[in-house]
Amino acid sequence: MPSTSGGRGIAEYEGTPGNRGTLMLHRVDGERAEFLILSWWDSLDAIRGFAGDDVATAVFYPEDDRFLIERDLEAFHWEIDQASVEPRRT
Repeated sequence: MPSTSGGRGIAEYEGTPGNRGTLMLHRVDGERAEFLILSWWDSLDAIRGFAGDDVATAVFYPEDDRFLIERDLEAFHWEIDQASVEPRRT
């Protein structure tokens, strides 16, 4: 699996009150890898505890510059309609 600073981000997600869990996915396409992080939260207020007031702006770390060729600057928030896996309970 490709290595990124996702470990730091995941730890910070999961260390934030109101986080119910995270999932980091990747796929290799030729010489590049794409990453997607999904996270489950109790509320938008809980997300603010991680991301700050502007929850629509993605959070990056200085070390991400070593790994990221492109980045999505927006963070999107969805509500779960159906799930076959339950996020961890807080």
